[in-house]
Amino acid sequence: MTDTLGWRRTIAILTTSMNSVVQPELEAMRPPGVTNHIYRMRLPDMAIRPAAGEQGGFAEIVHHVGAGLDDAVREALTCRPDHLLLAVSIESVWGGGLAAGRRIAERVGAIAGAEMPLTQAGAALQAALGKFGARRVGLLTPYSADAEAEAANFLREIGLDVTRIANLRAGRPSEIAGLPAASIRAAVRDLAQPDVDVIVQFGGNLPMAAIAAEAERWLERPVIATNTACYWHALRTGGIADRVMGQGRLLEEF
Repeated sequence: MTDTLGWRRTIAILTTSMNSVVQPELEAMRPPGVTNHIYRMRLPDMAIRPAAGEQGGFAEIVHHVGAGLDDAVREALTCRPDHLLLAVSIESVWGGGLAAGRRIAERVGAIAGAEMPLTQAGAALQAALGKFGARRVGLLTPYSADAEAEAANFLREIGLDVTRIANLRAGRPSEIAGLPAASIRAAVRDLAQPDVDVIVQFGGNLPMAAIAAEAERWLERPVIATNTACYWHALRTGGIADRVMGQGRLLEEF
């Protein structure tokens, strides 16, 4: 049965309970006839870099996300989506880069069926980077050192040189959404050095999509926000070829 409003595509988006950025950013990219449906995994707002005796740390954060994934997939399937999008970028590369993504795909496939399309940040970013042919990457994250290392190792695994890293170092997952635009723009400028061909951002709760689209104009190089890459991937692999203007080169050109 075709969805009346989502007559071209219905996309079920899985993200964390405290993520307040994914939903509005992806809605701004949505073409006519495509509908977005948000399902959430409970994530306590714990410290990213905990003090002694305090609960938290990125391994614990990833554990909570993983613990809620199966139930979120089952809930998402009740709306009969055409596509699943996991909008938690570090989850798709944590503990082994491409292998981590394959493990999640197998896990989701066991619930949703192997025929259900799935977008994850790792695969989406790899496909997006392939469009630009860039090799030297400036990495932007809001993470702790261990999570930053996981993202950098993934980029190296797919054959890229991580020449610079900027870390905005939020204290808690919810604080990522409140990082000032001025700080994000400053980090992007710091990364835009002669040894960087493309800037890549991890962290789905970082409000980066609009800043990335803006920065591409004045830096004259690709700036790939993870939410943009994921939504672009979900649209294009689902046969939706619309050029969405004002959301960066990925959605405008490819």
